[in-house]
Amino acid sequence: MPNYRRNYVPGGCYFFTVNLADRSQDLLIRHWPLLRQTIQAVRVDRPFRLDALVVMPDHLHAVWTLPEHDADFSSRWRAIKSRFSKALRVEEAVWQRRFREHTLKDEASYRRHVDYVHLNPVKHGYVSKIQDWHFSTFHQYVEKGLYAPDWMGRHPLG
Repeated sequence: MPNYRRNYVPGGCYFFTVNLADRSQDLLIRHWPLLRQTIQAVRVDRPFRLDALVVMPDHLHAVWTLPEHDADFSSRWRAIKSRFSKALRVEEAVWQRRFREHTLKDEASYRRHVDYVHLNPVKHGYVSKIQDWHFSTFHQYVEKGLYAPDWMGRHPLG
């Protein structure tokens, strides 16, 4: 097993991929309101900015920015996974033990990863137009004028 080291940067911005233990399940979209409530509850206890999120049936991608003097994303993911799993009241493991994270170092990287998050349902063939996927922050970006309603991968800012 490789010696994987996490890159903890206080106030850092990160891209995450988090998978279900059983990738054939659709728990995340089937229980989307519960997952959303779980994420919100953890954000109250351990604040972070949720910059982008897409929830797929078996995995999710997120972009977070942590508070200035805080680098602890691991305990936040542990809390989200634990609370969601307990609320489902299932016997088997819900989540894969680990998650993948990537530190975003500049604005171009940030934009690429936010775009990737929002395009993921199209990439996986769940929808042909991103505006048809409801488990995403894409619609919030449209409301804020950051994306056109018919956006498909060209960021309007650059």
